[in-house]
Amino acid sequence: MSIQAKFIKFHDKIKLSREDSEYKDAREKDDSILKAVKKALKEEGYPVVDNFLQGSMSTSTGIKNPGEDFDIDRAIVIAFNGSPDDPVKVKKIVLKVLEDRGFKNAKIKKPCVTADYTSKNLHIDIPIYREQNGDYELAVGKKNSSDDNREWSASDPKGLRDWINDSSLYIGSANKKLEQYKRIVRYLKRWRDNKFSTAVAKKVFSIALTVMSKQQFRSSLDDSEKANDLVALRDTVNDMLHASYFSFQGNEQYRVRVTLPKSPWRDIFDGSSLNTGTQFYNKLTVLKSKLDQVIEETDLVKQCKILNEVFGDDFEVPSSSSTAKKAAYSTAGASGTSQGA
Repeated sequence: MSIQAKFIKFHDKIKLSREDSEYKDAREKDDSILKAVKKALKEEGYPVVDNFLQGSMSTSTGIKNPGEDFDIDRAIVIAFNGSPDDPVKVKKIVLKVLEDRGFKNAKIKKPCVTADYTSKNLHIDIPIYREQNGDYELAVGKKNSSDDNREWSASDPKGLRDWINDSSLYIGSANKKLEQYKRIVRYLKRWRDNKFSTAVAKKVFSIALTVMSKQQFRSSLDDSEKANDLVALRDTVNDMLHASYFSFQGNEQYRVRVTLPKSPWRDIFDGSSLNTGTQFYNKLTVLKSKLDQVIEETDLVKQCKILNEVFGDDFEVPSSSSTAKKAAYSTAGASGTSQGA
């Protein structure tokens, strides 16, 4: 078995989609909650005109996290005409729906309404938008925030989702490259969950990994469109390190800044500490070094041992290399890059 086959086996083990049996409870609760939210908002005079998934379920980049909650990220859209001036008003309606349906820790955060389900491993985020002529505004504000901290803020959630899913900027083998890019996002998410403490991992945001790897993606496909995820991952990580995301602050410390590629164009890491930026940079540097080692190594077992240490036990180590096919890592014939997409 080649190292690429090992990567694919690892990917298939960690990937999570909305159709997977493990996501069945989340899918059913999402459908049920959506129905209740629509009913409550309509009764209050704010009918729902659209709804859509956000996050990893909308971009096919979700992963399984043993012991952690499954996420539901469901956007609710009301009409612009008739919407309240105070965006928190509609958020309170949604909050009550969640409280009445057995959620705990239900609260209104600045960008969304969020809660955990009491008897199941489910976490739900519900951002609320109003829409007019294709333009969206996000309901921003906490339950007890001042009027100055409440607003309908311009946002482009569908644009962000479509940008992540877009393959049009890839030259040749576009669909194959998009598939490889999304595998790389999943690899990076699992690396983060394996190598960072829980507290810091939560601050190395999934959307940041998704945006950074999209912008710096370096595909690796040979002339027959056969993928080399190891080389693609190493080259992408290398470009992430040498892009403008990390700024040296002295004393071996770094800040990290990643701007959303769509409205509201905010820094995803706004307010993050030096500790987060420094750990992110240092661990990404180590990851690149480990991937270099794997590329230079010719023994499959040794390669997999390094990758097991990087990604955790879901990256399996074969018992011996005697019957394993050695992988060839020459980048000759690799076709194209993302052109910055």
